[in-house]
Amino acid sequence: MRLFTGLALPAETEKQIADLLETLRPTAPLAWTRVGNLHVTTRFIGEWPEEQLEELKERLTTLQERSPLSISISGIGWFPNPHSPRVLFAGVRASEDLQRLVSDTNAVLQTLGLAPEEKAFRPHLTLARINKSSVSLAALRQSIASRDSPDFGDFLVSGFSLFQSKPGPGGSIYTRLADFRFLQ
Repeated sequence: MRLFTGLALPAETEKQIADLLETLRPTAPLAWTRVGNLHVTTRFIGEWPEEQLEELKERLTTLQERSPLSISISGIGWFPNPHSPRVLFAGVRASEDLQRLVSDTNAVLQTLGLAPEEKAFRPHLTLARINKSSVSLAALRQSIASRDSPDFGDFLVSGFSLFQSKPGPGGSIYTRLADFRFLQ
């Protein structure tokens, strides 16, 4: 099973982002993120043996001893760069509490034999994937430039989730396998 941990969005924020996606989607034939799949990844786990799923969930419960996290989502950017992008994203402010959750998640996963994350944590919300370098982004770039930089606001996150990612013909489908509410 292909797994990751992440933060779900409040319904109001999800709706604001869905409205933006609705206006941007017609401007370029990209692999647009389904609204129900919107999340902030805290750690990509990758392939995980199903027989070890309960042990993973049990270890992740140790991360619940913390207060809710403040998250701020605003702006639009391109990974790895604007000149040859592979991802269109909304920016997420990396608070110290969010950084600590990511660091603690990495430490827990290392106790289960998962290698440490090599890349620096760059929190973001994937809006679309650009699968072909030949696709024209001119209309999309113009649409983004013609509007104010989106600000989806601040909100408190009261927990995180363990997700399964299953590839499908129209893109991956994410299923929440477990939710871990913060206890403080």
